[in-house]
Formats: sequence, C-alpha cells, structure tokens
Amino acid sequence: MTDINGKVALVTGASSGIGAATALALAEAGVKVGLAARRTDRLEELKADIAKKGGEALVIAMDVVDPASVEAGVKKLVDAYGAIDILFNNAGLMPLSDIDQLKTSEWLRMVDVNVKGLLNTTAAVLPQMIQQHSGHIFNTSSIAGRKVFKGLSVYCATKHAVTAFSDGLRMEIGEKHNIRVTCIQPGAVATELYEQITDAGYRQQMDDLAKQMTFLQGADIAGTILFAAQAPAHVNVAELFVLPVDQSW
Repeated sequence: MTDINGKVALVTGASSGIGAATALALAEAGVKVGLAARRTDRLEELKADIAKKGGEALVIAMDVVDPASVEAGVKKLVDAYGAIDILFNNAGLMPLSDIDQLKTSEWLRMVDVNVKGLLNTTAAVLPQMIQQHSGHIFNTSSIAGRKVFKGLSVYCATKHAVTAFSDGLRMEIGEKHNIRVTCIQPGAVATELYEQITDAGYRQQMDDLAKQMTFLQGADIAGTILFAAQAPAHVNVAELFVLPVDQSW
C-alpha cells in the first residue's frame, strides 16, 4: 500500500459533488488538500469541515479556463506545502441538449472547462511532479467517455477526449517520470451537474431517472480514488468504471 498521509493534493471542482467528497476523503486520510474552484464561499465551508475533523486544507480561487488563474493557484499550493503529489482534475459541466437546438455557447463552454481546463491544470502541475519524480494524476471522465447518448453528443465528445488524453498521458509520463495516471469513469452520480441543464425535457428526464434508480454519491467515487491512490507504488490503476448496481445502460 502507498501511504498518502502527509501528501499534498490539488482538487479542482472542489466546491461540490465528487470534488468536495474527494477532498474530504483525502483530508481524512492525512492529505493536505488544495481546494480549487471559483465559488470560494463553498470552499471556505469545506475547509472548515475538514479542519473540524483534524485535517488541513487551503482555499484556492481558480478558474480552470484561465491559464493564469491555474498557474497562480498551483504556485499558491506549492508555496504553502512544498509539493503536489496528487492532482484531481474534476471540474466539469454537463448541460444536455439536442444538437439541432444549436446551443453553441453551451458546447463551447463544455469544451473550455471539460477539456481545456483539464489541460491547463495538468500543464501547470506537471513540472512540479516531474521535478519530484513522483505524482498521481486523476482525471474525471464518465460513462459518456466510453459510450455516446442522445442529448449528450458534445459532452460525450469532451469526455472521450479526457479518456484518450488520460491513456496517452499515462503512456508518456508513467515510466519516464514515475507519475501514475488514473481515469475515473462514473455512471449516474448525484451531483450539481444536472442543475446546468437548460433544456426542460432533458432536465425532466434526469429527474425521472433519479426516481428509478439509486444514483451513486460523491463519497462513492471518493472511495475509488482512495483505492487507486493507495495502491502499491508499482501498481497503476489506469481506469475505474464505476456504476450504480441498477444502472443497466
């Protein structure tokens, strides 16, 4: 087992859902956590929760779409703790709609956050991990990074990109720099993603779906991340495809 107690992590999209749950789980395991998101009020609340449980966290105002914001946030974390051992690229958007509705601003925002944001953060953190000759990068893809669904065409495209990039990244930096890469591919998870859906029909579909099956919780995904992070040093858990038991699609 890899002992992660005392390690340093950067979690993007830490203000809610999977990001917040993972930050809590990492802190409980003794990791010093950089909490990165735009909603710093949420991050302050999360930091307080972590502190109550004896953990340590640093609030980082970060917009992953802005490279300068990302670079400044990474510098703040390294200045505070001297390292970054774990990066969790988790910030993401999922506003469903049919392509012929031409919600192009939503398409471009998904590409900016889900793909470019992940690339920005990876690029900012990699030099530190290369210098350390160690690290572990987690990327949040999705079942939508393995399959395609109506109404999610652009979202699926962004998550397929995350899956492809993750595998290539693993091949390129694993042996060379001793950096592990894990692609997390969740199925249905109860998060704020669904609140971003502006199409009334698809929003109703998601609400109905939540009544038909037991969605995963953020803590369930956090548990899988801890499993991969604590795997023996010679083991790279490259992909984790995590679904509710009653998700048949």
